Amino acid sequence: MVKNSLGRLIPAQFNGQDLIPYRDPFSLRPQGNVAPRPLRRVNAGERKLLGSIREAIEAAGLRDGMTIATHHHLRNGDVLLGLVVRELDALGLRDIRIASSSVHPVHAEIIPFIEKGVITALECGVNGPIGELASRGELDCPIIVRTHGGRARAIISGQVTVDLAFIAAPCCDEYGNMNGFFGPSACGSLGYAHTDAEHARCVVAVTDNLVPYPASPISIPQTLIDYVVTIDSLGDPRKIVSTTTRVTSDPVGLLIAKYASQVIDASGLLRDGFSFQTGSGGISLAVADHVRRMMREQKVKGSFGCGGITGYFVDMLEEGLFQSLFDVQCFDLKAVESMGRNRAHMEISADMYANPFNAGAVVNRLDTVILGATEVDVNFNVNVNTESNGYLLHNTGGHSDTAAGAKLAIIVAPSIRGRLPIVKDAVTTITTPGETVDVVVTERGIAVNPKHQELRNELLRRKLPVKEIDQLQQEIYQITGRPRPLEFTDKVVALIEYRDGSIIDVVHQVKD
Repeated sequence: MVKNSLGRLIPAQFNGQDLIPYRDPFSLRPQGNVAPRPLRRVNAGERKLLGSIREAIEAAGLRDGMTIATHHHLRNGDVLLGLVVRELDALGLRDIRIASSSVHPVHAEIIPFIEKGVITALECGVNGPIGELASRGELDCPIIVRTHGGRARAIISGQVTVDLAFIAAPCCDEYGNMNGFFGPSACGSLGYAHTDAEHARCVVAVTDNLVPYPASPISIPQTLIDYVVTIDSLGDPRKIVSTTTRVTSDPVGLLIAKYASQVIDASGLLRDGFSFQTGSGGISLAVADHVRRMMREQKVKGSFGCGGITGYFVDMLEEGLFQSLFDVQCFDLKAVESMGRNRAHMEISADMYANPFNAGAVVNRLDTVILGATEVDVNFNVNVNTESNGYLLHNTGGHSDTAAGAKLAIIVAPSIRGRLPIVKDAVTTITTPGETVDVVVTERGIAVNPKHQELRNELLRRKLPVKEIDQLQQEIYQITGRPRPLEFTDKVVALIEYRDGSIIDVVHQVKD
């Protein structure tokens, strides 16, 4: 084990892979070229349409020890990953690695196949029961958690080779042209699937809505698709919504949102050309509501909103407050509907959104991003992966990507959650380094990273409740008491990979 620059112990290897300890957010440079994929030739008259997922697996030549991937745009409504894993088992395949963009609670159905040895590693964001069981030592399945941009980087650079990618295609023709805008399983943007389509060794489009050639518009083209399979249903798009998509009515949340919007106003960034990202939670949307009003009052015309898009951002686009939306995934059905009719609501790949190893990601153009946290610490490090019990329950998403790219990264969180303090001496797991976090906003006060003294002074001039972060921590501890430290075993069950491929932290098995 070696210490990275944040003092976290990192193993030299994990599941057969050599590791690079995290050093800082920006200095690690890419080496080599974009990963190659096999050339192929399809002649006139050759058909891509196959009869089943099993036929596609056989046609792709998948063998023991290989890697598959799916995307998570249907989120907790997805059924495709479960169907694929059951076919892998039926074919007798073992030691398969899953490198999907994320797994969700619905994918708890693959747990028996992990226990059986069909699936033996996960290289993806983990939400829910799989992470919890791994954290408790009840599931032996090494996990590597990557950011959205980090996953695109890993595949494009060749760090991860996807042997067979399955793309849930809500609208698809028999030659493989597809989009996510139309059909019974419409999910909107297919942003995470673009990288798979471009770099996986074999790509299968799976659809429940086969349309006459050519499908229109085309998000992912026929030139990248090897086979097409039809099934009865890709899943339930109503379950795309996994968190609230309404402005919070909680007084604590509303106060946090008010403070955060005042920070944005004081920063001087709220001007013509303003760019903005926020999540789908109630506090984040309350911040967006304040920003919307300020943009109206100050007659600000923003350049773009980005990230996972909600109907709330759609309304701001249609009101003329933003010139365009960059959408890597839709968070609700209003956003899905908007993508199918509004050319200013643009689908982008995870590569374009947040990959640090390309010629310029969208996150680099962000003025302000609003982010959540399960914990922050006195060094402004943020945890979004593990809960207060130490269980791995959440993926990283674009948290670290946007914090590194945005001019102003604001963390919004209640000071106490479940009778536990949000601000700690050290977070259980470091997801996002404090160097890239600018402001922490709670209902008890605003902590500004010391590197932003001008912003801090402006907030004080406006008589906002600015506090040093350790002062804020002590005030919270007076209410909650100092939490007992969690106990862990020496076993590493998961790696938290920073967006550049270095290891920022590990997740240990929780001690009984």
